[in-house]
Amino acid sequence: MILRAYLFLIITSLSWGGNAVAGKLAVGHISPMVLTSIRWGLAFFILLTFALPQVRRDIRTIRANLPLLAGYGMFGFTFFNIFLYSALQYTTAINVAIEQAGMPMLIFLANFLLFRIRVTPAQIIGFALTLAGVAVTASSGSLARLIGLELNQGDALMLLAVLCYGGYTVALRYKPALHWQSTITVMAGAAFLTSLPFSAFELAQGTAILPDTTGWLVAAFTALFPSLMAQVLFIRGNEIIGSNRAGVFINLVPIFGTLLSVMILGEVLQLYHVVALGLVLGGIWLSERGKRQDAPTASPTRDGAD
Repeated sequence: MILRAYLFLIITSLSWGGNAVAGKLAVGHISPMVLTSIRWGLAFFILLTFALPQVRRDIRTIRANLPLLAGYGMFGFTFFNIFLYSALQYTTAINVAIEQAGMPMLIFLANFLLFRIRVTPAQIIGFALTLAGVAVTASSGSLARLIGLELNQGDALMLLAVLCYGGYTVALRYKPALHWQSTITVMAGAAFLTSLPFSAFELAQGTAILPDTTGWLVAAFTALFPSLMAQVLFIRGNEIIGSNRAGVFINLVPIFGTLLSVMILGEVLQLYHVVALGLVLGGIWLSERGKRQDAPTASPTRDGAD
């Protein structure tokens, strides 16, 4: 079961790393807010093609927990992406990558303050190693680039994005005992609906770019992998090993993003990429060695793959 959680979380990180590459390919072919709406709209309607019978069976539980499930979709899916996309208008990708790597520490802190879940020294050291790995990647191995970072409006927006997804991850503890098909369908539907006003605003401002062929391909990829498969697997990974341990795997995202950029975009693999990968993997291993099992977010009996 634990190995299954590791596999789920690695696939999740790989999918989210691929999302960064897809975002680069989307430039000039589809605008950020339109992409957000289309990706969640596609994911929602794909889910309805096979999950609708399960949603109907779970309708009473869904109604009883609709505000919570909608909140998951709104904060974890829509707002996170909107703040991230907006942050990149004002700050560098270096800042965003490093700030996103602070998410596991936010999860650790929230779990300690809200639920008194202790963090072991090994977990703290493991987090520090993963953060160092991400910093090495984001700064291209240059200490001077790290020292020269400056905070601005974009950094504040990225901190809001980190708060949204960190809060979403911690709040998964309260997820009702609901079949995974129903859970992700309702959350995707909420994400789609809450993204529409932002796309409408983009259209009203005249900054929207409607998708061409490349834009539709990018949207389809983000709907199937980062939006659909990755979110389901991330929820399952949280259920099995808890949010503290699952959160550490988020730091694999920029590493996978780098490797996929090399393979797909033709960027050159540098020594610091290898060093960073070793630091992140070593940090995850150390964190797991010193783990203190936090309580699962919900009983997995109804959410198991079937």
